[in-house]
Amino acid sequence: MAETEKPLLIKRYASRRLYNTETSDYVTLEDIAGFIRDGREVQIVDLKSGDDLTRQYLLQIIAEHESRGENVLPLGVLTDLVRSYTTQAQSVVPQFLAQSFEMLRDSQSKMMENMTAINPMAKMPGFEALQAQQEAFLKAMSGGFGNWKAPEDGAAPKGGEAPAKGDDLDDIKKQLAELQSKLNKMN
Repeated sequence: MAETEKPLLIKRYASRRLYNTETSDYVTLEDIAGFIRDGREVQIVDLKSGDDLTRQYLLQIIAEHESRGENVLPLGVLTDLVRSYTTQAQSVVPQFLAQSFEMLRDSQSKMMENMTAINPMAKMPGFEALQAQQEAFLKAMSGGFGNWKAPEDGAAPKGGEAPAKGDDLDDIKKQLAELQSKLNKMN
């Protein structure tokens, strides 16, 4: 992926046409999606007001892909996102999503680096750690994100090994006890 220091500046004219300032030509939303897939950061600004419209256009690109049947976001995730705008979870969701995607990108990078091995999954250095990260991601995405915490240094568990199964069971029991305690206090 090509990474640059400055994002690609796209200006939106009053006619709503989008202008690539690097190549001096007009671009479409699909062109912008292509820049992003190629690793470029983009910034879309209104020519007249100078307002940053990047978020608005990125959401529009996602909505167009989803409406064409390129469903990446499960219905439950979309529903939870809508709920997060009206609940206290709103403050937690952006950090959670950012950490989750960072972990996904790191895992994909590590996997791609090790694809040259004959059997990449069995012989991949740190495979157990990758599994542990994926398990944590799945737990977080399945609703337990309130209790999920990323490793403080962003690294995999020490020793490159997944936690023992008994440890997971103990953690689950502890979390259930905490939830039961909270429910009892609410009553």
